[in-house]
Amino acid sequence: MAKYDKNDIERRMQGAVESLKGDLAGLRTGRANTSLLDPVVVEVYGSMMPLNQVATVSAPESRMLSVQVWDKGNVSAVEKGIAHANLGLNPMQDGQTLRIPMPDLTEERRKELAKVADKYGENAKIAIRNVRRDGMEALKEDEKKKDISEDDRKRSEDEVQKLTDKHVAETDTAVEQKKKEILAQ
Repeated sequence: MAKYDKNDIERRMQGAVESLKGDLAGLRTGRANTSLLDPVVVEVYGSMMPLNQVATVSAPESRMLSVQVWDKGNVSAVEKGIAHANLGLNPMQDGQTLRIPMPDLTEERRKELAKVADKYGENAKIAIRNVRRDGMEALKEDEKKKDISEDDRKRSEDEVQKLTDKHVAETDTAVEQKKKEILAQ
């Protein structure tokens, strides 16, 4: 049974790109984006829970987030969780709703965020290259076991390299787009 599976290699590389896009969506660009609060966890009912399991997050305006807490008793816990998430946001309580104005980004903060975007991109590329390495090793193992010929191995290695190049280019495009967005304001 051959170990190499092109579809699995492509799925794992695409997963790395999708993960990167999720990470980039969480980077603040000055506009209100509900995914900005995705990493926030809140201590409620004696355990840590993601914010989206205790409240509804929306962006009613371009520079304002609104968090509608479902249980009135959790409002202060949610407020504390958002404040302690180190996102540079200061929620204001309005009954069972928290209003979060998006402060302007300083030039220094923009440059920091651009560096974070680069770091996310580099991590995604490392993940893609690790998948490529796994694919190449599986091909060599298959050839050693006589499951495939040397020509098949070389042809498949070219396919893996093309997939790698495609996904690395997709990663670079996503990071550059995000950096432009961050630095544009």
